[in-house]
Amino acid sequence: MLDADPRAGVAPAALASLSGLNPAWKEVIEPVKPFIEQVASRLEEQVETFDPEIAPYARYALTNQGKQLRPVLVALSAGATGKINDSLVTAAVIIEMVHLATLVHDDVMDEAEMRRQRPTLAANWGNHISVLVGDCLFANALRLAASFPTPEVCRAVASATNTVCSGEILQTHQRRNFEFTRAEYFKVLEMKTAELFALSCDLGAGLGGASPGGRAALRKYGLALGTAYQIYDDCLDLFGSERTVGKSLGTDLANGKLTMPILILLEQGSGSDQAQLREYIQQWKPRFLPRFLELLDKYDAPNASRGIVHHYLEIARQSLKSLPESVSRTALIRLTEFLAQQTDTLGVPS
Repeated sequence: MLDADPRAGVAPAALASLSGLNPAWKEVIEPVKPFIEQVASRLEEQVETFDPEIAPYARYALTNQGKQLRPVLVALSAGATGKINDSLVTAAVIIEMVHLATLVHDDVMDEAEMRRQRPTLAANWGNHISVLVGDCLFANALRLAASFPTPEVCRAVASATNTVCSGEILQTHQRRNFEFTRAEYFKVLEMKTAELFALSCDLGAGLGGASPGGRAALRKYGLALGTAYQIYDDCLDLFGSERTVGKSLGTDLANGKLTMPILILLEQGSGSDQAQLREYIQQWKPRFLPRFLELLDKYDAPNASRGIVHHYLEIARQSLKSLPESVSRTALIRLTEFLAQQTDTLGVPS
């Protein structure tokens, strides 16, 4: 597919895709829907800042958004502690561009062919172009961050981007390392995923006029929510449905990533079951998945993993207690409830 036309098959803008979202998610984002629409429009405008030869690839990457969770966090954090203003739209665009750049690079490293039910940039145009497009997205995000009147936003974005990339390196080093511990796993999650959630909440609160205490509370919320989200996403790769995930299950296993359910089995499994798990991961084939899931069920790894997601969601909710009552604060709580509901449906036949 290397000769595919980058102008063909481009997903509709996120603005248009809002109508197809889960009703429960629509309820969460209702207070900030106009803001999300502005972010979607501004992201489309960013395509025009790229060289004409590169713009079609950037458009393909920038129109493959999901629930726009990070922009939602920017707006809700501002609304919970201050006021929403235009600078927040720019901040949300910056963070979303960084996030989408990491996805482009992730797909190269994981040799992924599908993401969100369409071919990845790498599947269409190869790794070389994909890596460079991801680099361009990072660079454009930092260019936008530098447009703020003070260097605070640029420093925060650069620091968070460094943390995310460092987390990805740590995770890569730990592939098929069966001595990998929970503490190391949570450190990787906090760096590679939760950091952008925390940045979204922190910048949203800061640019919205929050007090230092309000910013700290929302950053803690973002870290906890982001950790819970990544554990959920790791479980989705094992216990979800291919229709929901938008790609083949077992992708993490194929790449030797040790996630929470696997760590539970390594901690609690018998010697023979641990040996079987190691053999499956070292020589992974998709046909191993049913037997692999039986091993996880034997040690109640799915339920234990769900419990850990709920633990972090409770930490997120508790961090909001110091904030005043508001529509946005209520939406942040509902967001944790939404993720809890999604977590509880994992592995449950539809």
